[in-house]
Amino acid sequence: MNVKSNMALLIATLTSATFLVAACGDRSPSEQVSQKMEPADKMASATDKATTAAAAGAQDDAISAKVKAAIVSDPGLATLQINVDTKNSVVTLNGSVDNSMSKQRATQIAQTVPGVRSVVADNLTVKTQSG
Repeated sequence: MNVKSNMALLIATLTSATFLVAACGDRSPSEQVSQKMEPADKMASATDKATTAAAAGAQDDAISAKVKAAIVSDPGLATLQINVDTKNSVVTLNGSVDNSMSKQRATQIAQTVPGVRSVVADNLTVKTQSG
């Protein structure tokens, strides 16, 4: 689990605990039950959101790993320094490549990985040839 997911889960837990403590004032038992249900519903909602965010982050991490593995396994791209970042299933390729064909190839490979919605290759720069 990444740091963002852990923080979201911690915040949701602390918020829920605060609501529960605040709900236990000087009320009749029926008022206490009614008041405790609302924070519990909020806690469930916050937990669902944190779980969804964690799942999305894990999916993005898995996509990044698959794209990187596919790029490294390509003989023409294996030696290049191409970084892969994924957010909401959109893959961004960063780094430098030897030529425009390598840039196209890296983009094509990334597009074939299951779960990838789109690929941003604008951050891949073609090395200038000196000579």
